[in-house]
Amino acid sequence: MTLTDYPTFSESPFFFDRRSASIPQQEDGIVGPHSAPRVAYYHPKNVGNYHYGERHPMRPHRMELTNQLVLGYKLHEKMTMHAPRKATEQELLEFHDSDYVDFLKRVTPKNAQNLTKDWTKFNVGDDCPIFYDLFSFCQQYAGASLAAARKLSSDSADIAINWSGGLHHAKKGEASGFCYVNDIVLGILELLRYQPRVLYIDIDIHHGDGVQEAFYLSNRVLTVSFHKYSADFFPGTGNLSEIGSDLGKYFSLNVPLQDGIDDESYISLFKSVMEPTITTFRPSSIVLQCGADSLGCDRLGTFNLSIAAHGECVRFIKSFNLPLLVLGGGGYRQSSVARCWAYETGVCLGLNLDNDLPETNYTEFFGPDYHLHPPLTGRIQNLNTRQSLERIRMTIREKLRYLGGAPSVQMQEIPSDLMGFLASEEKDEGELMEEQPDIRREGRLRNGDLLEKEVNGGGNGESVGGLPLGGMRRKTSVRI
Repeated sequence: MTLTDYPTFSESPFFFDRRSASIPQQEDGIVGPHSAPRVAYYHPKNVGNYHYGERHPMRPHRMELTNQLVLGYKLHEKMTMHAPRKATEQELLEFHDSDYVDFLKRVTPKNAQNLTKDWTKFNVGDDCPIFYDLFSFCQQYAGASLAAARKLSSDSADIAINWSGGLHHAKKGEASGFCYVNDIVLGILELLRYQPRVLYIDIDIHHGDGVQEAFYLSNRVLTVSFHKYSADFFPGTGNLSEIGSDLGKYFSLNVPLQDGIDDESYISLFKSVMEPTITTFRPSSIVLQCGADSLGCDRLGTFNLSIAAHGECVRFIKSFNLPLLVLGGGGYRQSSVARCWAYETGVCLGLNLDNDLPETNYTEFFGPDYHLHPPLTGRIQNLNTRQSLERIRMTIREKLRYLGGAPSVQMQEIPSDLMGFLASEEKDEGELMEEQPDIRREGRLRNGDLLEKEVNGGGNGESVGGLPLGGMRRKTSVRI
């Protein structure tokens, strides 16, 4: 066996060699891994059959294309496959407002016009249309993310994948940016039942505003978002100055980028930001949102990333060997999305996939080249200068100094499972106050006050009662 000595300019184990920026090189070592990662793959039945509308850029059918490639590459033989149940209404209420969930449950295309007041209140319309069986769609992708989080929490898998999830714009009480239910927040809340700290990473071209807002006051969740930042680009948030508040100050990190960033610049910046972030925060698990609209040639995106570069971000995070929840997200060119997520499924499994795509029921979608890595780069001018990227990197490193290490979490009894049908869910507030008076003494809050204060913009963004965001959970009275 011939060993290749790859040149580097640093002794750092996470140094990025600029000469191999586009496609990661496979290095043959003397000692191979002793065990393959345990990967669980979640694909809700018929989740690809929903339809936002004829002219809407969001196409759930991309999940079916992805699943067909996964099966075509025979990746299902290397991991466990799951068709998860739907999330219950009570599970959705762990984060979302009851009146909003009730609206999603009863609204249909036929009665939508009669709900004009609710239509405006819950921000549905052109971006977030009402389509047939909308609530079932939300239950399916949210249920998959919850099931994947439980798989990691029970130590039954090292990596859990749900490409139908990752809808990061949905707010506590309204839809936003093609997203209705924030499955990411629900999944993180499930992980926090067992894990003291969770790191959330977002490589979608749009800022992960819904997740950042949900945990803006919490020091148990560190959110990091790499995105395009511009006043005229949705959602218009995610500047360097957004760092969190109260206990969550410095626990929100944003990497605002401009049009046209290329593979070399993106990977170099990503690794130089994430390595010290993980070392400093020391997360117990990681949630990685892999929105594919950051790829080149996307219908809504304006970056120049290749599928290999996008997958290199996944490979790098996987190298830390922490429990990893991998989710989908944006992506509006179906053939590119399916290629990307199939490739990244292979990355999670530690496999190198053939560049020639396998035969599937949807082979015609991938013409005319029928390759896993089509040319997607170089279409848009790169407006990110070396100086601007270095400034961002230094700013992030400076903010990490203020974390003061990983925050500690008091040990306590694990709260009851979020299954939606537990007997404890039926207890009234009086019973809960008798059972857990210490929580009431600390915060003196009603259930949901803290989340409501943040989402409704409680002025200066300070927490209530000194608890982090999510400190009160609906009817379970569990502090996160």
